[in-house]
Amino acid sequence: MGQFGIGQPVRRKEDVHFVTGQGCYNDDVNLEGQAQVQFLRSPHAHAEIVSIDTSEAEKAPGVIAIFTGKEAEADDFPVLYCLANIKARSGKPMFSPGRTALCTDRVRFVGDLVAMVVAETIDQAKDAIELIEVEYNELPSNTDTATAASPDTPQIWPDAENNTVAFYENDDPAKVDAIFEKAYKVAKVDVVNPRVMGSPMEPRSALSTYDEEKDLVTLHKPSQGVHRTWGNIVKHLPKLDKENIRIVSHHTGGGFGLRTKSYPESTLMIWAAKRLKRPLKWRGDRYETMVCDTHGRDHITHGEVALDEQGKIMAARIYVTASVGAYPFENGPAVPTFSSGRVTGQVYVIPAIHHTVRTVMTNNSPTCSYRGAGRPEAAYIMERLMEEIANVMDITPAEARRRNFITPDMIPYINNQGFEIDSGHFEETMDMAIDLHDWNGFEARKKESEAQGKMRGIGIGYFIEASGGQPEEEARVKIDEDGKVTLYVGTYSQGQGHATVFPQIIADKLGVDYDSIDVIDGGDTHGEVPFGRGSGGSRSSMMGGTATARSCDEVIVKGKKIAAHNLQTSPNKIEFEEGVFKAVDSGGTMTILEVAKIANDKSKIPDDIEPGLNERYHYDRGNVPTSYNHPNGCHIAEVEIDPATGVIEVVKYTAVDDNGVVLNPMIVHGQIHGGVVQGLGQALFERTTYDPENGQIITGSFLDYAMPKAKHVPDLVAANNENAPCPVNELGVKGAGEGGCCGAPPAIVNATLNALKPLGITHVDMPLDSEKIWRLIQNAKSAAAAE
Repeated sequence: MGQFGIGQPVRRKEDVHFVTGQGCYNDDVNLEGQAQVQFLRSPHAHAEIVSIDTSEAEKAPGVIAIFTGKEAEADDFPVLYCLANIKARSGKPMFSPGRTALCTDRVRFVGDLVAMVVAETIDQAKDAIELIEVEYNELPSNTDTATAASPDTPQIWPDAENNTVAFYENDDPAKVDAIFEKAYKVAKVDVVNPRVMGSPMEPRSALSTYDEEKDLVTLHKPSQGVHRTWGNIVKHLPKLDKENIRIVSHHTGGGFGLRTKSYPESTLMIWAAKRLKRPLKWRGDRYETMVCDTHGRDHITHGEVALDEQGKIMAARIYVTASVGAYPFENGPAVPTFSSGRVTGQVYVIPAIHHTVRTVMTNNSPTCSYRGAGRPEAAYIMERLMEEIANVMDITPAEARRRNFITPDMIPYINNQGFEIDSGHFEETMDMAIDLHDWNGFEARKKESEAQGKMRGIGIGYFIEASGGQPEEEARVKIDEDGKVTLYVGTYSQGQGHATVFPQIIADKLGVDYDSIDVIDGGDTHGEVPFGRGSGGSRSSMMGGTATARSCDEVIVKGKKIAAHNLQTSPNKIEFEEGVFKAVDSGGTMTILEVAKIANDKSKIPDDIEPGLNERYHYDRGNVPTSYNHPNGCHIAEVEIDPATGVIEVVKYTAVDDNGVVLNPMIVHGQIHGGVVQGLGQALFERTTYDPENGQIITGSFLDYAMPKAKHVPDLVAANNENAPCPVNELGVKGAGEGGCCGAPPAIVNATLNALKPLGITHVDMPLDSEKIWRLIQNAKSAAAAE
């Protein structure tokens, strides 16, 4: 293994580069002669476009061009279509209207694109925007998910009955209904997963240029992997030869799922650069990022479970209404259906589930994948139900889970959704968390809080995911004559630590010096990495890691042939260990660096192999349910509430995760910490709010959209249970990036309700802002006084 091998807490080698200001983000890139782009966006949530007059704006200083939907339409500009395809159980297809990059007849959310202005400077473009006169006929709007499918709610698309995109249903309800009729008790909850914003550090931006001689358009944009982004963009630009579109990503300041998308602005920048034959730059501001980037969550869920006399679950009903915003965008409808549905029921034995999801349209920004992408919502409803089971059965929360866990002898376990869970010691992981958190010491800590006038509560959040993302990845390992090792891999880092962890795999497999290894990832479709699916869905360790490991295996295979040729033996008599090839018959040896040094000398290698140690491996795990990995974990939160103000403080937090084999515990713990903080933000602070009367966004800046600060984050204790490695990849790894977003919300909400339980408060929806908690406390006290 060595100091820098698999499992070692190696410090991130890329950090010095960033903290010393040497990063190169999209806005750092400029081209000679570039013009500036600004977009006119709809001020209305829902309105017909009666007319657009650009005549005065076109005369403004510095204006080069102004494009509206009519110009784009006349130029046969493509329409963006949803990439998901969610069919009803009846076979009814999903409603999937095309989205014009620039609106022609109607706008459907505040921020919808109306016009594109190109000018010499940003200020000139902004001034010209102000001169465009648009006549709107404002229409009734709806930004409320709960009422979107009501018959009296305004129709966003005339052909979408009750604003419904698709009604997903896993099975006939009759079987489950029959079980509920025989239930000893029923536990039920209604919960809200509020709409949240990704809020990456770097606002969205783009720089496009056209090389007329090569007929090549290059788009520089932040992404989570350029090949995936390119694949989506070229589907929307059929008139352009896809090989003549190049996507480049430099460093990306935050992904979280938002940067996997091919937004309308990207296609417009490609189209306009070729049309104008001039470099174009667009720098989005924070408002545009918050209003127009895809949002996450926005689910209304009813859940109930039928219980037998022992408190074991006999059946469950999970009914979800999920907003996809004004347009079904990319994979938006797949998030609450496929992504969430496969792990509905989580780590519990549930013989029968009736699960429905109504995806509806509202006059909001589209929703799509956001850290966890459906799995946090599935964990949240089940963990709230587990607390309710404890209440109705009068048992502890831990015991409610213990009675219902999938046990190791049941694995591989096919859940009621037909999805295979192939590994996990769930009760063991919970017990580790309970011990590490000192659950038994809670009562003493509670008394200390009460002595200070505070209310204290403790709560559990268990989760399981289905990670792995896109099913193909590629890597190439090259060892030069001078001993330099380079990995070319199709994943793409936005802070995950690939430049540290992947070299650990190579150092472990090949026995080469860790510091001699460089990583080049998928940041240029026309660069040295010809294929890749980027980073998303916690796929990098499994997909990029496995591709890297197998590339190393190919290097070893080839190295054995070269070593055998020079040691005058056959390859099957060569062993390789810790960087040394050894002939078992003669005892002769060659290091891997000695092999690399002669690998390009045709006189010293077999005639039937190509020169060099430069081996590629294309990893295709197969896109079937059994190909995913299943990170899971038990998170425990402890909160204090000041009843005088309603302020909640998370005072103690423990996370025990099963991430399979941990490649680098320091980086995995960092991933867990980051996810927990995002989950804490959703639980306590974050909510995207719109004016119900006119659909105007109220939380369009950080003055109004509350994010967690450092003072809100407790010391986080993180540990790993490595007793259940993933069986479907040879590294044994599972995802690590999204668990915190799954475990933190239910743990914090359950802890809060545990603290409020003496007042008879049994329900509260996220976010748990201080005013909401204060009013609940005051109302409970008033009700008690009136009795």
